[in-house]
Amino acid sequence: MSNRVAYHTSEEVNRNIRYETDENIKFYAQHPELIPGRLQELEEEWDIERTLGTNASTLSLFGILLSLLVDRRFLVFPALVSAFLLQHALQGWCPPLAFFRKKGIRTKEEILRERNLLKAVRGDFDDLCVDQEATPEERINQAFRAFNE
Repeated sequence: MSNRVAYHTSEEVNRNIRYETDENIKFYAQHPELIPGRLQELEEEWDIERTLGTNASTLSLFGILLSLLVDRRFLVFPALVSAFLLQHALQGWCPPLAFFRKKGIRTKEEILRERNLLKAVRGDFDDLCVDQEATPEERINQAFRAFNE
């Protein structure tokens, strides 16, 4: 299942993330000159997988360092983090996932959806649209329909 993170995220959080994306699209449709900058931001945005991996690595290294310098019982941190990563790999869920999703960390697919919608609004896919003379509002509607199917 490619959307396993969204599946394991509360519907309210998924709705908020989707709403924020849709509001971004509406804003950039009114300010198309800002779309290239937003596309660059999206290229650099960390998705949930990268965020979880970086967080896990940091906590593991911190636990190992503390076990060497303070007390070996700090090895519980890397063990716990490894268990969370394994759980995420197998099930698509782990305890930190809910925290990061509430903070608005998106999946790769959610980021890609915004990128594609922005490109559609900008006109990158005009040759695929039926109405090439569409207004920005019509392009938004066409893009939403195309990427929500």
